[in-house]
Amino acid sequence: MSKTYDLIVIGSGTAATTVARRVSATGLSVAVTDFRAYGGTCALRGCDPKKMLIGGTSAADHVRRMHDKGVEGEVRIDWRDLLEFKRGFTDPVPEKKEKSFLDSGIVTFHGRARFVGTNSVKINDETLEAKHIVLATGSEAIKLGIPGEEYLIDNEGFLEMESLPRRIVLVGGGYIAAEFSHIAARAGAEVTILQHGDRMLTGFDPDLVGWLMEKYEDIGVTLHTDTTVERVEKFGDAFRITAGGKGGSQTFEADLVVHAAGRKPDFASLNLEAGGVELNDGKLALNEFLQSTSNPAVYAAGDAAQMGPPLTPVANHDGKVVAANLLKGNHTTPNYNGVPSVAFTLPPIARVGLDEGEAREKGLKFRMRCDRTSGWFSTRQQAESISGYKVLVEEGSERILGAHLLGPHADEVINIFTLAVQHGLTADQLKDTMFAYPTGASDISSML
Repeated sequence: MSKTYDLIVIGSGTAATTVARRVSATGLSVAVTDFRAYGGTCALRGCDPKKMLIGGTSAADHVRRMHDKGVEGEVRIDWRDLLEFKRGFTDPVPEKKEKSFLDSGIVTFHGRARFVGTNSVKINDETLEAKHIVLATGSEAIKLGIPGEEYLIDNEGFLEMESLPRRIVLVGGGYIAAEFSHIAARAGAEVTILQHGDRMLTGFDPDLVGWLMEKYEDIGVTLHTDTTVERVEKFGDAFRITAGGKGGSQTFEADLVVHAAGRKPDFASLNLEAGGVELNDGKLALNEFLQSTSNPAVYAAGDAAQMGPPLTPVANHDGKVVAANLLKGNHTTPNYNGVPSVAFTLPPIARVGLDEGEAREKGLKFRMRCDRTSGWFSTRQQAESISGYKVLVEEGSERILGAHLLGPHADEVINIFTLAVQHGLTADQLKDTMFAYPTGASDISSML
């Protein structure tokens, strides 16, 4: 006999948690299931553990930058101790997450869920039915389709390495490659990045990315662009990577190869066809309310929905939208205007709003200020050599259209510009705001 609920949520990350808690708080019956440890990608396999490792490597990097500036002595990263520091945060998450669900009256299951009907799923040998089902399953590393793909580790494997290999090759040029290369290089590894495209971090302003590349050279990271990995072979405890590019075939040797070539939802195990849930070019076919167009009982949120940028705040936002539509009928649509994005390199790079190309495509008239800021106090105080900005302001309205930052405080200052973009604040309003001095935010008026 099957168990019946008002809502079944598949997944236990940010989007899943937001939906489940908001619906359960109204007294409706909710069940959550996940085949992985409870907590989701961000808390266990992505944002948070990565930032814990960056905390250690950035501290060591700051000491090194301050050498001969009043700070003396050698500093090194003990990878095992740093990993334990990270685990001190991540290890308690699954138990705490599941307990929080149970305390909220949410029933929890463990196992892969697969559709067996439009309103029913099977988890292990148990069948559950519900009025609605929410897909919040996150994403997985994309399939590369190359010989030897099984030898690559993904972000989860990297964040659980017991020791740091001497030679690391990262395949890809997005967030994972950008951030993990900075962590590994500063911890003492020889790092090579093989990027299929002509540059890294294509979602960020190309001028600022170009400035950031100077830091990669400073820390000894080797970058090969326009390079496509064709196969990976194992030789004893090492690997040989064969890649093609403009210069012909090349081979690289490594002790570890990391998949950093992108992620997308993996719907294969869900048996969507049995649930009447259609895909369109590999994406869930959803309407503006994040509801399946083929099965109105099904909604999706976060990375599984693929409607907004694959970021944790977006997952939370999607969760709120889905919960509202479940409780009061379809009336709320997601708004992805002014979503900030940060790559936690050292220093970090950040953006919000439009870039130059996007603003021109929209036919907007704007003025732009752009400069390197290595001579500014906020950069020199950190003994950093790389920093800069680019800000777009609409002519006439004076609204902030977009902001692009690189430097020691970029990951925090971008939030001020996010507030401006999301709420239509003007350049004059920002310039007239008194920020604490000296801080990263106190530089804002000089950027406008």
